[in-house]
Amino acid sequence: MIAIIGGDGQLGQDLLKTLAPREARPVSHSELDITDRERTLRVVEKMKPDWIINAAAMTNVDLCETENTRAFEINALGARHLAEASRSTGARLIQIGTDYVFDGTKDGPYIETDMPHPINAYGITKLAGELYTTYLNKNHYLVRTSGLYGLHPCRGKGGKNFIDTMLGAASKNDSLRIVADEVLTPTFTEDLATQIDKMIEAEPPFGTYHATNSGQCSWFEFAEAIFEKSGVKITLEKTTAAEWGAPARRPAYSVLANTALLAQGIDIMPAWEDALGRYLVKKLDS
Repeated sequence: MIAIIGGDGQLGQDLLKTLAPREARPVSHSELDITDRERTLRVVEKMKPDWIINAAAMTNVDLCETENTRAFEINALGARHLAEASRSTGARLIQIGTDYVFDGTKDGPYIETDMPHPINAYGITKLAGELYTTYLNKNHYLVRTSGLYGLHPCRGKGGKNFIDTMLGAASKNDSLRIVADEVLTPTFTEDLATQIDKMIEAEPPFGTYHATNSGQCSWFEFAEAIFEKSGVKITLEKTTAAEWGAPARRPAYSVLANTALLAQGIDIMPAWEDALGRYLVKKLDS
């Protein structure tokens, strides 16, 4: 049995659907607050899962800056409690990580062995969660990803992802200013869930894996593709992260290379443009 922590979230619901044939069970926040160590240990002991996937996190990057203690409790200590619980029950643990553990100064995609150096509270707390995971349960997969969006609401971001925000803004404005100097790889949660299913099937060596859609783009280029594929006519203007003035700094370049998956012959992540097209078709049909 696979316990999906955060099973009612954006990624969690896609994991539940994809992993259903493997007897996946969602564990919502109302059922388990992972910041409560004793309850986490009791719930996991009672469930006795073969696998635990931690898809629960405080993902609002700007909010993490102002509520960094809460972010640490969820992203770091919550991961620690699940690592303890999985070790004590013999479960294999999949911890979902982020590209924001890197500082964005590299001149090429980050690989799994690059040294993390986060520049915001979100990245710091997620890195702490990584360290707790690797320290407390050797039978783990740390799966870092980037720029997630999916068909299900993102609980930590008001129920909307970047695509929803762009299309909503376009319905009320003739032009939009979009940050053009931050480059990443937007990743469709359905594709990530399928990749994780492949990892569970293959059981590659434990350790750190990057798993994003392939390719890269700036937020401006991503917005251009969203409107082009949606048939929406709007004027886009480039701006910089500095001009935008968000509370939290973001890495200027946080593209991840799926090097470890490739080495194991199990990288099945398609291009981000392909993923976006499939998402928009499904979004319109829903």
